[in-house]
Amino acid sequence: MLSVGIVGLPNAGKTTLFNALTQSSAEAAPYPFTTIDPNRAIVPIPDERLDVLAKIFSQEVVKPATIEFVDVAGLVRGAHEGEGLGNQFLAQLREVDAIVHIIRFFSDPQIPHIEGTIDPKRDFEIINTELLYADLETIERRIERIKRKPGEKEREELRVLELLKEHIGRGNWAITFKADEKGREVISGLFLLTSKPCLIVANMDEEQIVKGEKVEINGFQAIPICAKLEADILAFSPEERKEYLESMGIKETGLAKLLKECYRLLGLITFYTGVGRELRAWPIKEGTTAWEAAGKIHSDIQKGFIRAEVISFDELVRVGSWATAKEKGIVRIEGRNYVMKDGDIAYFRFQP
Repeated sequence: MLSVGIVGLPNAGKTTLFNALTQSSAEAAPYPFTTIDPNRAIVPIPDERLDVLAKIFSQEVVKPATIEFVDVAGLVRGAHEGEGLGNQFLAQLREVDAIVHIIRFFSDPQIPHIEGTIDPKRDFEIINTELLYADLETIERRIERIKRKPGEKEREELRVLELLKEHIGRGNWAITFKADEKGREVISGLFLLTSKPCLIVANMDEEQIVKGEKVEINGFQAIPICAKLEADILAFSPEERKEYLESMGIKETGLAKLLKECYRLLGLITFYTGVGRELRAWPIKEGTTAWEAAGKIHSDIQKGFIRAEVISFDELVRVGSWATAKEKGIVRIEGRNYVMKDGDIAYFRFQP
């Protein structure tokens, strides 16, 4: 399962956001380093199509696509040198597939800012700098090891590493470094923090959210969220929640937007299966073949793959049922090399 790490300065609202996302109760307190060991939780992705399919298939069990969120302790200046247990926390970030960087915009005298003032641009640069420095140290350690080996393969790796070091030294993330296939192999083995896709969340006051202002930080578009509001309204019923948000002029919660953006950031699409009592949404990477998708369900299905019977979500909704789609001949027969599309509903035939 793919995972997303939540990172930011202490008291930026990371754990509050995590609690809202996961509907859990990890400790959040107005002092730094409340989170030492990372909090982890599996979070369902909002999916309007799944609600429609549930009515069509009438399955008893409905399972949405999910991703894992990891709440990493707050980073501070000098984290790459071990400040605030920074090395430990940066190591935890290396394990995730994408990063959500939460930046404090809200003011609250009960929750002191570790830097003394509210300054989103400065806070963004602190975290960005720590991630870049941590990656530079990783690259430099690798360069020192490579220099002890005189082979042709090592010389090529050293060339890539020197170029990458220069790129990151100019303040650029590793994810923007242009490399050929061999270069990408070198980089992937380093598990660099800045090689991961990243989203920025602006954690705002309720009043700032209501204004609906767009937020940009250092040229990056941020997702505006009031983490406290999102956490508070979890106590409401779904109907009360909708009514309350509509009274504020909010059509969709910030959490729903964030979850969908994280899904997109990870390069995921969804296909569906409706077998027996269970309707299920399956997250897969774009470009996944039918044979690979079968393996997501079970290795036996992949091993004995014969064919996939596939119909798009829109086509199924148009005719109203799988049986009608079969009668009309619009369920397609696809082979193992068929590239799955977002919204495909599939039934896999296989030899046990």
